[in-house]
Amino acid sequence: MRVTHLSTYHLFGGAAVAANRLHQALLKAGQFGGSVESTLLVGTSNRQEKHRPAPGVMYLANNFLAEQTAFGRFVAERLYFLPYERDHSVRFQFSPAAFGATLDFHQAIQQADILHLHWINFGFLSLDGLRALIDLGKPIVWTLHDQWAFTGGCHYSRGCDHFLTQCRQCPYLKKPGEHDLSYKIFEKKKEVFADANIHFTPPSRWLSDDGIRSKLLRSFPFTIIPYAIDQEIFRPIDRSVANAQIEIPDTDKPRLLFGSANVTDSRKGFRYFAEALTLLHQQHPDLELEVLIFGKGRSYLFTELPFTVRHLGILTTEDDIVAAYNAADAMVVPSLEDNLPNTVIEALSCGTPVVGFRTGGIPEMIDHQQNGYLAEIESVQQLADGMAFVLTHQHPEMLREAARQSAELRFSEDVVARQHIELYSQLMSE
Repeated sequence: MRVTHLSTYHLFGGAAVAANRLHQALLKAGQFGGSVESTLLVGTSNRQEKHRPAPGVMYLANNFLAEQTAFGRFVAERLYFLPYERDHSVRFQFSPAAFGATLDFHQAIQQADILHLHWINFGFLSLDGLRALIDLGKPIVWTLHDQWAFTGGCHYSRGCDHFLTQCRQCPYLKKPGEHDLSYKIFEKKKEVFADANIHFTPPSRWLSDDGIRSKLLRSFPFTIIPYAIDQEIFRPIDRSVANAQIEIPDTDKPRLLFGSANVTDSRKGFRYFAEALTLLHQQHPDLELEVLIFGKGRSYLFTELPFTVRHLGILTTEDDIVAAYNAADAMVVPSLEDNLPNTVIEALSCGTPVVGFRTGGIPEMIDHQQNGYLAEIESVQQLADGMAFVLTHQHPEMLREAARQSAELRFSEDVVARQHIELYSQLMSE
């Protein structure tokens, strides 16, 4: 059984990382007698990826001309949306899918028994291109990494529920209206999805519930399958080894960790993290701690925090990422809207408890006061309470052990690969 995965990127962004991890898990399943031959077809890559080829990964942009063409499609997508966008803050949060590559005659598509879609935007696959794949008649599995598949263009609806009936009056647009761009894209998606053979596999119940309730996808089958992670890589390691790996000193002070691809992304909730730290300092004045932050961010954001901050920058290797989790006593994930954050999966796998808001798929990952702490969304006080709960816990080793065990049970490669293979086999038999 040949499965071809489609992803705009290989290792850039959470969705791409999740797609690659599933691909790797399926390759390992094949080595031990599994029945899946997995290929990952990637729209574009960076130089580091091209010089470090991975098994089963094919790049659509595999030469200079193809790279320029892929970049041109990306630019065309952004220019297409530019006249419609409300402001620059939403520029990359809405995808019209007007431009994309022609994939239906690609070798990886032709040889596949099943097509598995992941995050396909930013000029990789247009709506017309998606329909061309549907017309091939092959079973399609689509892992939803955000809400885009069932909205009029936004990746996260930010509380808007128009996708339940008909997208219009879109808050992402400069001139919302009854027949605005979101309405037109929504109508186009109705045509694209007509009579399509697609099985959706959202990683979280939250995203599944929204998809099932949506006007566009309510008639399609859904199966919740979480993300996979290699727990031989993401594992607990000695704290001093972790400190040395990321070049920070050994200390008896407890540490909190916050990480995001872009710290300034409002959806990731850094503002609430900062306010909770202030409360924590006021309510626990004897608590001395350090704050570790990784990801793209301006240093001025951290100058007013009441504790010592170590900005680790963008972590590019798995060794550094694993070390960052192991150097911390707790990971804080105050996302306002999120699917199944890789940061939570990675932290739990490393035995690091997680404090987060009760939103999106996060409550499906954190067992309250067992492997972390759940705060009500936007409650700075409860977020501070969660930090204090972990940092002052009488038996922190119990929290860490529970974190690791929960990750092994839910996100290990063999568990997730087996769920996908069972679904693929079901679709093939049908």
